[in-house]
Formats: sequence, C-alpha cells, structure tokens
Amino acid sequence: MKYCLSIKIMKSIIISSKLVFIAASALVISAFSCGGSTSTKKSADTAAPKPAKASISSILTEKQFNDLFPQRDKFYTYAAFIKAADELGQVSVKITRRAVSVYQFIRTDKKTGKATVVRQDADWNEEWAKKKPDSTFTVDYGEFCTAFGADINKKELAAFFAQIAHETRHGMNGSYTDGLMLIHESNTSNTYVSDSDEYPPVAGKKYYGRGPMQLSYNGNYGYASNCIFGDPKILLNTPELVETDPVVAFKAAIYFWMTPETHKPSAHDVMTGKWQPTAADKAHGRTTPGFGMTINIVNGDVECGKGDNYGMNDRIGFYQFFLKKMGISDPNCACSCGKMEPYRY
Repeated sequence: MKYCLSIKIMKSIIISSKLVFIAASALVISAFSCGGSTSTKKSADTAAPKPAKASISSILTEKQFNDLFPQRDKFYTYAAFIKAADELGQVSVKITRRAVSVYQFIRTDKKTGKATVVRQDADWNEEWAKKKPDSTFTVDYGEFCTAFGADINKKELAAFFAQIAHETRHGMNGSYTDGLMLIHESNTSNTYVSDSDEYPPVAGKKYYGRGPMQLSYNGNYGYASNCIFGDPKILLNTPELVETDPVVAFKAAIYFWMTPETHKPSAHDVMTGKWQPTAADKAHGRTTPGFGMTINIVNGDVECGKGDNYGMNDRIGFYQFFLKKMGISDPNCACSCGKMEPYRY
C-alpha cells in the first residue's frame, strides 16, 4: 500500500470487484508515509470515564443476524460482531495534522479515561510544522450504529451490512443471501507490500485482503492496529489475526466504516447525515448524503461516475434487501453513485 496519493487506484485496478480497504488507508498513507516519522507511545492525560452507549444488540438480535446472512461462513458469528462493536466502542482516537503530512494520534480508553499518544511523527515539534495550520478530528467508535434514533441506526447498520456482504459474497447473483462467505480474498499469493515509514512491512508477512472489508496492504494493517490495539505492530506482525479471530475481523471493518480520510468523510458520517457536501463535492456530483456516497467512499474509483454497473447495483440491492428484512425503508436513499466523480488523491 504505497500511498502518497496513488495506491487506491492501483489496488482498484488489481482487484476491481473488491474493496481492499484502501479507502481508509488514504488517510494513513497518502498523508502519512511521505516523509520520516517515528512511533511514540506515551501517556497524554486521564479524563473521567465515559458511559458506554447502547449496544447494537438492542437493535439487532442473533436471529435477525443469522437471517440476514444465512449462508455465512461459521467464522462470522453474531457474538463476535457484537463483541467487536462493544469493545471497539470503548475507544476514541483524536487525530491532529500539521503541515499537511505531520500527524499525532491520541487514543483514549473510555472505560478508564486514559489517553495515550500512539503516534507522533518525527517532525511534530519542528518550528516549520508548528507554523502550519492544524486540523483535528476525533473518531468515537462508540457511535457506530448507536448515535441517533433507532431508524437512523438501523439504516446505518443496513448500509454497513450491504457493503461487507458485497465484499464477501460467494454465491448466486441477486439472491442477497450469500454475504459473509469469504474470509479472505481468493488469491493469497499477493503480498500487498509497499513503502511506509510509519508502518513498515514485516519480512515474510503477506497483507492480502482479509475480513469483511478486505483489509489490505501493510499501511492499512498498521493504521488499523494503531486504532484498535494502540499498537501498530500487532497487526503488522500478525496480519493473520484478521482471518483467524472473528472479533478482530469485525473490528477492522468497523474501524474502516468510522474513520474519515484526508479527503473523504467517513461512511458513518454520510449515513447519519453528519456529513454535508462542500462546494467542491457539489461540483463533482457528490451532492447528497446517502448510500451512494458510501459506495464512493468504499470503491469509488471502480464503481462511481460510470453510470449503471454490476458492483454498484449489487451493493444497492443488498442495501434495499437488508432494509426490508430489518423492517425499515429509505425512500430518499440517494443510492446511486453513477453520476458522482470518485475522490482523487
């Protein structure tokens, strides 16, 4: 995953039918691996612990989950999904950027209130970097499908399930019963290794697509590991966890869904209406929050701005199928991205 702007396009060309988790990594590598940096892990401060939001189990039963994914691999269980959402929900990450490409991450364990600097680039305290404007945002993973009313939360969950179902489907076109069947991409001979100062690959390890969102490339594994575990080395050293531990696999998918990129909003913000298009977005056809925007975030280079196409329509089909199964509707879903320009890095 060599970012400095280009790897998502590269990866999209390699495997056009799969999201390879490049969307989330644009934030990681396009901005992160274009200069020297060092990992830093130190205590930041301790705040009062925050109460956990309601569990997704309050809007989705095990029976409903099993009914949505009747052909799923036994690897993907309801218990693993709920545990992943509940555990990652106890984490928030504050991301601050200076001078375009100099970053600091502060990860907070909401159970204890302890905040830890899990990344601080080597140039963070350089005077030239300090003089450049900062941009800061916080990702609260506890807001995954829990932050709003029941209908909005269910729509977000249906959209999330639609994306992971399409990425892992292995069955009959149009049945919408064949999601969560693949644990990793078919071709495991690909190593998907690229230059990254912050998240260098480990010799002998392969970073091919794994899990519900097909996490790929060493930079993506390292960044996801930073947020999930507070330590990039865990998934860099053992990327197999994403295909052997179902809780980790679901955490990686939720991480992708919740984490904005340098130029893109998060899918969570789009589905909950928190994101509103900028003038630049409107000029490129990205005018309305909705499911179509999540396709642009997930795999826009391949499926958006191209009119009707199989990948986009299959994702829309899954979304509409899941909405119906969950007893809700989205009459103004803005489902298509056929006329949207994809984001460019």
